[in-house]
Amino acid sequence: MYAVVESKTNGVKKIVVLTGAGISAESGINTFRDANGLWEGHDIMDVASPDGFRRNPALVLDFYNKRRKQLLGVEPNLAHRALAGLQDLFEVSVITQNVDDLHERAGSRHVIHLHGELLKARSTFDEDLVYDWKKDINIGDFCEHHHQLRPHIVWFGETVPRIEYAAQAVSEADIIMIIGTSMQVYPAAGLVNYAPENTPVYFIDPKPGISENSRPHLTIIPEKATTGVPRAIAMILDNRRQR
Repeated sequence: MYAVVESKTNGVKKIVVLTGAGISAESGINTFRDANGLWEGHDIMDVASPDGFRRNPALVLDFYNKRRKQLLGVEPNLAHRALAGLQDLFEVSVITQNVDDLHERAGSRHVIHLHGELLKARSTFDEDLVYDWKKDINIGDFCEHHHQLRPHIVWFGETVPRIEYAAQAVSEADIIMIIGTSMQVYPAAGLVNYAPENTPVYFIDPKPGISENSRPHLTIIPEKATTGVPRAIAMILDNRRQR
């Protein structure tokens, strides 16, 4: 995708990419909750918490069934594909707060999902029993131990099981890209603090909410993902060639 030979990357081996809702929104995924705490008309705690699932499992399953159908009808966009193309030159790890599979469908090989995966289901009896799942999850869909299945999503109040893997990846980064996320939601927001000192950070978001003097070696690209990601990649490659 990019006309530059590997020898011109001058020592950069690993790029770690942190992505949020903004990168998937351009593919048509409705991932943003309203300012009043509602998510597509539902109180967020009714559809994204263990208590909500206990109170009304049918509502929660229906909510995610609709999200799953929507996901299966969209495609990766230019930003997803550009990140996958970087793998021709660098080791690229994508850490995403999104629950879609658009990075994988674009060709990214190493993706860490912090908040789970919409196209998987898991047992309510054993969280390690996880199944690929592209159809609806219904009441009465059981795991092998005859317990109800639920979406493989990290809900409010649950631990983020892959946060340590993500922190390890960031700690080994030569360059970090942050795309389509405010980085205000913890624990994901704290990941950049694991980066080695003086690691260049490219922050791509139309409304980044921070200034370039907020941390060393920060480059802000106030654009949507489909235009900002190719621009950031061009800057990274240009900087490598000039060294």
